[in-house]
Amino acid sequence: MELKTLKTFQAIVNTGSFNRAAEELNYAQSTITMQIQKLEAELGMSLLERGKQQVSLTEAGRLLYEQSLRIVKDMELLESRLGELTAGEAGNLRLGATDPTASYRLPALLREFMTMHPGIDISVDIGSTPALTERLLKGELDMILCSVPEMGKGLHYEPLFTEKFVLLLPEDHPLAAEPQVTASQLREHRLLITAAGCPYRKKLESVLQESAGPPLNTMEIGSMSALKYYVQSGLGMALVPESTLTPLPIGTIGKRLQDGPVDMSCGIACRTADYPLQLAALSLYQFLKSELAEQPNVQTVNY
Repeated sequence: MELKTLKTFQAIVNTGSFNRAAEELNYAQSTITMQIQKLEAELGMSLLERGKQQVSLTEAGRLLYEQSLRIVKDMELLESRLGELTAGEAGNLRLGATDPTASYRLPALLREFMTMHPGIDISVDIGSTPALTERLLKGELDMILCSVPEMGKGLHYEPLFTEKFVLLLPEDHPLAAEPQVTASQLREHRLLITAAGCPYRKKLESVLQESAGPPLNTMEIGSMSALKYYVQSGLGMALVPESTLTPLPIGTIGKRLQDGPVDMSCGIACRTADYPLQLAALSLYQFLKSELAEQPNVQTVNY
C-alpha cells in the first residue's frame, strides 16, 4: 500500500469523482483508475461504488478512509522532518561550553540560532575544558567551546577569540589607588583563583611565576563566573574575564596588569573523526565560528 495511492483514494472521496481527483492531482484519469484497482486487488475487497454522478464508499472504504487520514498526515510530517534533517534544519545537538563563554556569550547566540533554525534542539553542558574534552571523546557531546585542549586527544580545534583578563579589586583595596599594578604586587595580597584543573588558573600561575614567583596568599573559588562576586564581598582580588565585567560590580574597580596581559585563547572543537561535521551539527558549528571568530582566517589544529 503506497502513500501516493492512499492520497489518490482520499482525493476521490473528497472530490466525489475520479475526474475531479485526476484534475486536482494532475494525473491522467487512467492513472487514477489503475491505482484504485491495484489497491482494491491488494486488499481483496471493493472500496468504492461507482455511480453515475459520483462515487460512494463501501464499508471497507469508509474504514480505510478514516484510518488513512492519520496515516497520510503522519507520513507527510515524517517526510518533511526527514527533509529538514537532510538539509541540516532539524536534529538534536549536544553542545559543551566553558565559562565565561557559556554564561556571557552563548545565550544570545543560541537564541539567534534557534530562531533561524526552529527545528534544531540544543542542550548545553557547562564544565571545564578537560571534563568537556573527555565527554566529547566519549561521544556524549557533538562539539565544545573551550580553551586550547591538550595535545594527542584526537580533536579538531579551531581558535576563535581571545578571552582578556582584568584585575578586579574592591574599591577600598590597598592596590586600588595605585596608578599601575604589577604582578609582583599581587603576592602581598589575597588572590582569588579557580580550581586546580582549570586552564585559566594554569595560565594565571604561569604568568605570575614568570613575573613574581608563585602567589603565596590564595583562596580557591570553584566557579569562574562567581569570582567577581567574591571580590565584591571584599574577600580579595582576582583576575577576571573582561567579558563578565559589563557593568563592573558595585564597589569594585578594574585594572590591567602592567607586566603584560593574562589572556586565554578560546575556540571550538569536535572529534577529528567527525570533522567536517554534517547536517544540523555543521549548521551550528559554522554559525558559532562566524559569530565568535575575531578574524576571518583562523588556524585549525588537530590535537
